[in-house]
Amino acid sequence: MESVKIIECPRDAMQGIKTFIPTAQKAAYIQALLRVGFDTIDFGSFVSPKAIPQMRDTAAVLDQLDLSQTTSKLLAIIANTKGAEIASTHSQIDYLGFPFSISENFQMRNTHKTIAESLITLEEILSIADKSNKEVVAYLSMGFGNPYGDRWNVEIVSQWTEKLAAMGVKILSLSDTIGSSTPEVIQYLFSHLVAQYPQIEFGAHFHTTYDKWFEKIDAATQAGCRRFDGAIQGFGGCPMAKDELTGNMPTEKLLSYFTGNKINTHLNPLSFESAYNVASKLFGKYR
Repeated sequence: MESVKIIECPRDAMQGIKTFIPTAQKAAYIQALLRVGFDTIDFGSFVSPKAIPQMRDTAAVLDQLDLSQTTSKLLAIIANTKGAEIASTHSQIDYLGFPFSISENFQMRNTHKTIAESLITLEEILSIADKSNKEVVAYLSMGFGNPYGDRWNVEIVSQWTEKLAAMGVKILSLSDTIGSSTPEVIQYLFSHLVAQYPQIEFGAHFHTTYDKWFEKIDAATQAGCRRFDGAIQGFGGCPMAKDELTGNMPTEKLLSYFTGNKINTHLNPLSFESAYNVASKLFGKYR
């Protein structure tokens, strides 16, 4: 049976919430997710507390997790070299996630760096990851379109993929930061890139409105993508993007699609239901 990797993103779900979620409640939710069987959990970030106040307790959350009974790996988002250095000191973390935008405007908005400066940062992060036995997941923000007026087309995405591949990036997740992707663009990009760069594991980090989830998953799957990011019930979105958040891809929709198409997700249905219920309580209280 064919299989896919599902990456659950509680960090993405929580980071835009203004009210601070107590550390113990964050840890309890992530602990519930660790029992489900996700390939990876994007659990927190080592970024400026001023930029993302919700994530200021990521190290404390990590200390409260019991990883002895899980197969899931942990991913932390970092925005600069300092964040990578801090994250690299935690042996429990497997992946360093770096958002790299092909939109100059969004890169400045997201990390306060130009694209040129971000390339230097990425080189440094790759070196830190190599020395600390971690792997880098690069996110190609604005991978499916650009609302900020910068020039965008599929060739530009291909050019950046080639550049990042040459730098040694092995996992590249195309990010639909504001939910603007269409099935045609999704299909075109994944079908071409997956074939052209067999050494790279391509992922899809979709933000979506409720009526578009199926066509996005379907287009990416048909085009050869086998790595998908999601957040239970579609909670969250990117606080550095537009003011109105487009929600994350609901994990239950990923599960529904892949189960219906007889593709193995490696998830435990009962543990997923339990985590889903924890999410309902947590995000019902903190929005």
